[in-house]
Amino acid sequence: MHTSLFAPLQIGSVRLAHRVVMSPLTRMRASTPGNVPTELNALYYGQRSSEGGLIVAEATQIRADGQGSPATPGIHSADQVDGWRKVVSAAHAAGANVFAQLWHVGRISHSSHQPDGGIPLAPSPVAASGMALTASWTREPYPVPRPVELGEIPALVQSYVQAAKNALAAGFDGIEVSAGNGYLLEQFMQSRTNHRTDQYGGSVINRCRLAIEVIEAVTSVANGRPVGIRLSPFGVANDSGEDDPMPVYACLLESAAKLGVDYLHVVEPRASGIAARGDVPRPGQPFASALLRPLWPGILIANGGFDGASAAAAIEEGSADAVSFGRMFISNPDLPRRIRQGATLTPYDRTTFYGGDARGYTDYPTLGELPV
Repeated sequence: MHTSLFAPLQIGSVRLAHRVVMSPLTRMRASTPGNVPTELNALYYGQRSSEGGLIVAEATQIRADGQGSPATPGIHSADQVDGWRKVVSAAHAAGANVFAQLWHVGRISHSSHQPDGGIPLAPSPVAASGMALTASWTREPYPVPRPVELGEIPALVQSYVQAAKNALAAGFDGIEVSAGNGYLLEQFMQSRTNHRTDQYGGSVINRCRLAIEVIEAVTSVANGRPVGIRLSPFGVANDSGEDDPMPVYACLLESAAKLGVDYLHVVEPRASGIAARGDVPRPGQPFASALLRPLWPGILIANGGFDGASAAAAIEEGSADAVSFGRMFISNPDLPRRIRQGATLTPYDRTTFYGGDARGYTDYPTLGELPV
């Protein structure tokens, strides 16, 4: 069933057996203090690693001030690298390829997550609307962030470089740079969050400059492993949004293509919201991957609101080369097999998405474990 989803796909040096990708999913189950991946995390990823596909691991902060929620994993300490090594080994043992996603949340943070209780950084002192989830799992308003000083930017780029090196040391097969969903790199790219007057603000090319520098730097140390970038051009997550996004993303993609980025991971805007509270329907939104396809010569992975049939259709019409699935991978660890067989999908439980233990994490059954 849906045969186009089960054709092999080459992404740079990595060959996938099929095109059903597991998207990065924040689950807030790293050990604390330290934000270190655990044996439970390794079990979770291993359960979802069959059939030779691709997993993009949950977003992982590149340094301590990049954290925005409790118990999210990092990739900037030796213990974190060791923890990820166990996760990657479990995924490899079960037959999957696994990419790391490098993340800095910027203003989508709170002082309780910051080193020494400091103020989160951002391109400009523009607070996000909504409520932050603090280190004690309470809700408080997002603070007004402090603008990144010009002299701090080289070290910020270097943090991405070191995180990429750490990901390779942990055994990851590729690297994805998070540049969407209202986090730091997108904050620089969008005019509503970037009011700078230096070379990182104002014009489209200036607002894209930091993302381009990060992509170039990460690609230069990837040692032949695939590098991708995740974008949400028409999204509104974390108080993001650009009135006219296409000039920004056309500029970014032109540079990314020249730098040899292997794939683009595009979040569709047709459903947007905080996953634990339900989706916010957004009818009439453009099909982002179809709009970006003419601008992008490499592999394109589409994400958001797909089922098996619509994913296969996107591949057949050429708007995507692969499709990533999120929440349905949570409750269906053998999702590729179920799509292939046309099997019934187990519904997910939103109340167990974030934090907690094995319940709602590693206790979802595979087809062979379901009661007859």
